[in-house]
Amino acid sequence: MSTPAQVYAYRTLIVNLAQRDLKARYKRSILGWLWSLINPASTLGIYTVVFGVILKGVAPTMGSGRTGIFALYLFCALVVWNLFSGTINIAISSFQSAGGLLTRTYFPPEAPMVAGLVNVLLQAVIEACILMFFMLVVGNVSWTVVIILPIFVLLACFAFGIGLVLAVFNIRYRDVAYLVGILLQVWFYATPIVYEITLIGGAGHTFLQCNPMTHFVYAMRQSIYMLGTPTLINWVVMAISAAVSLVGGWMIFSRLAPRVIEEL
Repeated sequence: MSTPAQVYAYRTLIVNLAQRDLKARYKRSILGWLWSLINPASTLGIYTVVFGVILKGVAPTMGSGRTGIFALYLFCALVVWNLFSGTINIAISSFQSAGGLLTRTYFPPEAPMVAGLVNVLLQAVIEACILMFFMLVVGNVSWTVVIILPIFVLLACFAFGIGLVLAVFNIRYRDVAYLVGILLQVWFYATPIVYEITLIGGAGHTFLQCNPMTHFVYAMRQSIYMLGTPTLINWVVMAISAAVSLVGGWMIFSRLAPRVIEEL
């Protein structure tokens, strides 16, 4: 079983793998790194038109007292969701693509997945900087921006734990990667991203409250859009979800990974 200390000992390898993936991502691309801005911008534009214009979604008043801007309200949630889904997807693909290296030399099998996580976090930071730029333009900024850091850390741990489990099962059953795409779509709409949680009542409201991603999205919007602080319940749910997911996922991965590496 690899420990975090053992993985950290291979930090040079992790950095090299992360750099290799970054260079390969936009190789032979005319726009290059601009795609890291175009992709989230296009997603934001599509959802804003569909849910903000066509379906007339309304955003609450900003923390500064300014009239709500649906695009920015949506962007806060999309930054969180992109980090979550990106971490899961990169964990699956990184472990699968590392088969050639893992069968030739020894290093913790978690290393390439951590390298992938580094790249996803970098993309999340870029998106957060874009979000903060527009918040600065409209004058909706406060010290609560620093809350982004613990939210990102807890969310990365939560998603990475899930990714560890899915990555190891994907080697044995390749259907997993396809099912993950479907499940993430369902999870997206089961999270109050394009709609307000207050619109859902009864058992549906209770179900959404039990969804950890609901609390991550709320915490992000509360700290960046509303200029407030997440509730104690938000912090408790996020912390417990992150701890259970990371520890449980790491244990399952460490137990099963040696058995499937030969199948990579």
